[in-house]
Amino acid sequence: MRAARLIKMVLLLQARSAMTGAELARELEVSERTVTRDALALSEAGVPVYADRGRSGGYRLIGGYRTGLTGLGRDEAEALFLSGLPGALRDMGLEDVASAARLKVSAALLPALRDAPRSAAQRFHLDAPGWYQEPVTPELLPLVAEAVWGDRRIRASYRRRDAEVERELEPYGLVLKAGIWYLCARAEGTFRVYRIDRFSAAEVCEEVFDRDEDFDLPGFWAERAAQFARSILRAEVVVRVTEAGARRLPHVTDRAAAEEALASATPPDPTGRVTLTLPVESLDVAYSQLLALGADAEVLQPAALRDRFATTTARMRDLYA
Repeated sequence: MRAARLIKMVLLLQARSAMTGAELARELEVSERTVTRDALALSEAGVPVYADRGRSGGYRLIGGYRTGLTGLGRDEAEALFLSGLPGALRDMGLEDVASAARLKVSAALLPALRDAPRSAAQRFHLDAPGWYQEPVTPELLPLVAEAVWGDRRIRASYRRRDAEVERELEPYGLVLKAGIWYLCARAEGTFRVYRIDRFSAAEVCEEVFDRDEDFDLPGFWAERAAQFARSILRAEVVVRVTEAGARRLPHVTDRAAAEEALASATPPDPTGRVTLTLPVESLDVAYSQLLALGADAEVLQPAALRDRFATTTARMRDLYA
């Protein structure tokens, strides 16, 4: 435990010019007294940790000291090589850069850990696109990725419904969702999401924008994804489902909407069925989704959808008679 903490302390000081005892204590989750003892232990072991006294003092490494990655264990080394997404890096035009970085890390590992990249690759693989979808890389993705890395504005032409609009964007981050690339960007002071395959043209500007350091890409994406999922549920159907239908309902419709509907459903009737009001994208979508439940779901309202199911079941009965 202490050995891992000492290695982390050296890497923290290596990454920053200097840190106070309080900062190190917070990062290492120990007391400042423990930080003092650890600094002394490192110094005695030959690591040139220097402590500046006084109110503005702190700890730093002197003489340009750098350590190798010999502190990595096998599980840490394998996890490191799992952190890259080969397909996504290739799409963004970063495959060569990532390959060079992996080679440098491999060269710094202890001989006993040199097989970590191969070991990890043999055990885990990320296949981002959904089933039955042919992944297509947007032509402008490498250019947009370049702007994201460099915090540089882009001027883009974006296809929006039947119109094409011009936008100047501050590109904050890229998201790969189910094989589709999205750009999270700020336009006119507001953060928005754009599908990159809808860009018809883009130009990287020389101007660098000031990034909002409080922007949280995973949090922003999760919030927008939830908003989008709810925004497309514009219709409602009343359904009576069996116990088996209730279990399967979240797997054939929007999961969050189904779980909320089930939570507010009526108590089970003598046959064990419950009645609920389910938000759906449209009656056509509801038809295709609920059809998968077969006899475990009975549509009560609206009448037009119920009649459609009655017609379908009658045709199926005649077909299989």
